[in-house]
Amino acid sequence: MKAIKIYAIALSLLSLGACKKGFLDTDLRTSATNENFYKTPKDAFTALVGCYDGLQTVWSEGVALPVAAEVMSDNTFGGTGFSDGLAYQMIDEFDKSRSPADQNLYEKNWAAYYRALFRCNMLLSKMDQIEWGTDTQLRRIYESETRFLRAYLLFDMVRLWGNIPLLTAPSTDNIPQSDPDEVYKVIAADLEFAAGNLSDLPFPAQEAANQGRVTKYAAEALLGRVFLFYTGYYAKADLVGMVSKAEALAYMEDVITKGGYGLLDDFSTLWPAASQDAFAGENNKETIFAIKYTYTSDYNGNSDGNHWMVMTGIRDQAFFPYGTGWGAATVNPKLWSAYLPSDTRRAGSIISIVDEKLNLTSQKGQREYTGYYVKKYSPMIGADGKPLPETHGNPNFQIGQFQDYVAIRYADVLLMAAELGSGNAQTYFNTVRERAYKAAFTPLVASQETIMRERRLEFAFEGIRYYDLLRQGINKAAQEIAETTTVLNGGNSAQKRIIATNIIATKGLQQIPYTQIDLAAGVLKQNAGW
Repeated sequence: MKAIKIYAIALSLLSLGACKKGFLDTDLRTSATNENFYKTPKDAFTALVGCYDGLQTVWSEGVALPVAAEVMSDNTFGGTGFSDGLAYQMIDEFDKSRSPADQNLYEKNWAAYYRALFRCNMLLSKMDQIEWGTDTQLRRIYESETRFLRAYLLFDMVRLWGNIPLLTAPSTDNIPQSDPDEVYKVIAADLEFAAGNLSDLPFPAQEAANQGRVTKYAAEALLGRVFLFYTGYYAKADLVGMVSKAEALAYMEDVITKGGYGLLDDFSTLWPAASQDAFAGENNKETIFAIKYTYTSDYNGNSDGNHWMVMTGIRDQAFFPYGTGWGAATVNPKLWSAYLPSDTRRAGSIISIVDEKLNLTSQKGQREYTGYYVKKYSPMIGADGKPLPETHGNPNFQIGQFQDYVAIRYADVLLMAAELGSGNAQTYFNTVRERAYKAAFTPLVASQETIMRERRLEFAFEGIRYYDLLRQGINKAAQEIAETTTVLNGGNSAQKRIIATNIIATKGLQQIPYTQIDLAAGVLKQNAGW
């Protein structure tokens, strides 16, 4: 298949070696091929590392979904530099006329996702030929981790593009896009398999044994997220007939009662830029699953860093502890105003130029300046003014950022369980809010409306808000996102307009790269509105 074949890499591209974060790795090349590999459990482990590495690199080029999801939501605008192109405005406004030249904006992401998917499918296809001996449990563990990673990739892809070619085996066939239900059947089956076959060790024993690898509780938590999005966006009662609401809730309750996770006492300690020396660390008791990064990226093939975090940094200037970046995803002032002053999550999540008395001398280099930037995933500098990657010996601050992306937090599980109708819904809801307000906490009845509002405040800039909006219906999402306001472009006042009808026309999906449609000779069809 022309559209997929160019991404069907051989095992020679799998990453090997050791990483300071435990399981992920720096890039080394091997001469192994699909014909002479996949014989022993050691081979299987090496291939599994390659699958993790595939997930790690899906956002190393192109547009990272954690950034795109925030730009598409009502949390941020597109931003970026005043002299840059308008690609992020096209994403923000769901309007291809804003930047017609960027019709292949997601091409590198499309390639990376299918590259990562190929790795998972290849390992799964070789399970029967690996000589496992009597250790059948090891096979189940490796298969479970691989299937979780495949599910994670597919869930990203189906939410971003909606209509994708579904590959569940290594293939070079030119296949058409699948009905989303078929994709969700694979996602559900993969996650149920992982949840049923991975160890039920609680945290911290689970983390000590796995060092960032997939766990049973990560699979259960992701199932809850998939269930809520699918049933909401597609207006269905269950997850493709495979997972009922009661079953989804049972998965959440299992994480809560048996997982050993908990909330940190101080919300700010979840985020390095918000807490600095008080940072709780990446493998803390609230992290259920994270995509791991390290600072060893270079321009010679090593792609282990968080390449996308630099996008949200303050444009042109740095203020300890905040490093400079490209000024994307400038924070919508409406989000700042949505927090009560007593909510510790506001200062823990958002950089306020005025409130923090940062001497920003000019906004001329910034598009859609609002006075607010993302703090949770801000590049950082040390007290000496050096970017933290440079402190670790990496001069490339653009690709050397190394903060993990926390994909699933325990707070999310608590609020999902509350939303799914747990008998402990009010307690779970209160637990999240009590941590946020501390002594200023006042009770609030847990309802669908209040839970959704709480989710926005709790998970701002974590790539969750946009999909929480979409699962309430495209019309609701469009209503919340659409607005006309004033921003500063290059230091000058300008009107910013997001039109609801554009969002509705696209059904909330992004454009498939036109190069892929051309390569597929018309087998792939473009999404509506693009």
